[in-house]
Amino acid sequence: MRIANLRKSLCVSYALSLVILSTMSVALPPVSTRAQNNSQVAPGAKRPPRRSSNVAARNAQISRIVSEIDTRNIENSIRRLVSFGTRNTLSDQNNPSRGIGAARDWLYAEFLKAAQQSGGRMTVEKQTFEQAKAARVPQPTMITNVVATLKGSQPDSVNRTYVVSGHYDSMCGSATDGKCDAPGANDDASGTAAVLEMARVMARYRFDATIVFMAVAGEEQGLLGSTYFAETAKKNNADIEAMFTNDIIGSSLGGNGVHDARSVRLFSEGVPSNESQAEAATRRSVGGENDSPSRQLARFIKETSERYVPSMKVRLVYRRDRYGRGGDHNPFLERGYAAVRFTEPNENYQHQHQNVRSENGIQYGDLPEFDDFNYIANVARVNAASLAALAFAPARPKGVEFVGVLSNDSTLKWEANKETDLAGYEIVWRDTTAPAWTNSVRVGNVLTFTLKNMSKDNYFFGVRAIDKEGNRSPASYPRPPARQQPANRPAAN
Repeated sequence: MRIANLRKSLCVSYALSLVILSTMSVALPPVSTRAQNNSQVAPGAKRPPRRSSNVAARNAQISRIVSEIDTRNIENSIRRLVSFGTRNTLSDQNNPSRGIGAARDWLYAEFLKAAQQSGGRMTVEKQTFEQAKAARVPQPTMITNVVATLKGSQPDSVNRTYVVSGHYDSMCGSATDGKCDAPGANDDASGTAAVLEMARVMARYRFDATIVFMAVAGEEQGLLGSTYFAETAKKNNADIEAMFTNDIIGSSLGGNGVHDARSVRLFSEGVPSNESQAEAATRRSVGGENDSPSRQLARFIKETSERYVPSMKVRLVYRRDRYGRGGDHNPFLERGYAAVRFTEPNENYQHQHQNVRSENGIQYGDLPEFDDFNYIANVARVNAASLAALAFAPARPKGVEFVGVLSNDSTLKWEANKETDLAGYEIVWRDTTAPAWTNSVRVGNVLTFTLKNMSKDNYFFGVRAIDKEGNRSPASYPRPPARQQPANRPAAN
């Protein structure tokens, strides 16, 4: 009996101990508070990092932008674009009711209406150029991009630019047939309508950085309009920090019969398209094939948009585009700009690049009856939340590098951001097999920080900037330290 009582007493004591320990754990300061305390570390200080939540506080303006995206506007825009019969780049440019010229002029007028709400901060232009004869251009053709630029309001950020696009041209079964009906309700009136609705809503807001809303032409002829824009930007040394293209975002029902109105695919390349031989050699030595600027952008979009549009899941696809295919983000990637592509989860190829017809009880053609307008509006909300978060936030830190090599600690340094409302920086990390950042620590307004007992062999790291309102930039992946020339070896000529 005494032994039984003793056992019972020990069990009760053990249970009480568990309760006390649980209470002690709950009583710890919130993770975010501990991270803020850690942000007071002096430059170069070495302290074991304390893990913090990398979930930022919600920005009320972004929430309002998301709520103001209107499904009815998107549907009306798509039906209006379809009404032009065809928007093939080779179709009539002067007919007021049919062809790509009519669509161009209507889009220009709609962007001008959006600009009227901007207080003079949004300008609209027709960017026109002559395309020489090419594989899908049988004779020289004028091509026009319709471009609406919402100028940033912060002097240190006004030149930092984010681009969002859809292509307003369409095609039937042949890219060179400018006469056949090519409604293009999904490919790509859906993306164009989403961009136009974003411009309508976001023109009323002030952002630190500049946003470009763009409807491009010549996509079906070989990405001609987007290539011209990207090349012109490169020649002008434009600071394009990110580019989104929305192409085929119109349907939640795939040709495989799968209905998915809750997710959108986001394509991002790993190894940069413009990587040099020297950069490739470095990457092979230290890794980073999964940490290109475009991959960092994709991670930022997923993290941000799922916070503001919780009904939508952003499915990261780690390749540049769909298998063997391309889109208007490619010319930006090839010129060194971070760029990604949004596309519906399951495509239906009976409604892409098809002559409108009915065969064996099957309706072919890219018709508006196959679009899901509520779904398109949600994809537009994903875009808008991410664009707004980027344009409100500081720029990505520049010059991020490791300091030293052979150590079980990891020391990072970076250049100072220029924004006057900068609060400081945050280091993020993840296991080498993890697809997204899993941990973060606020380090304050410093330019170097050491993570004790965290070897760069075992983790991937990044640095992002934070402003005083809590807006975070995408992460910047660190470069390895420059190799030092041995003292007894002459430098190569």
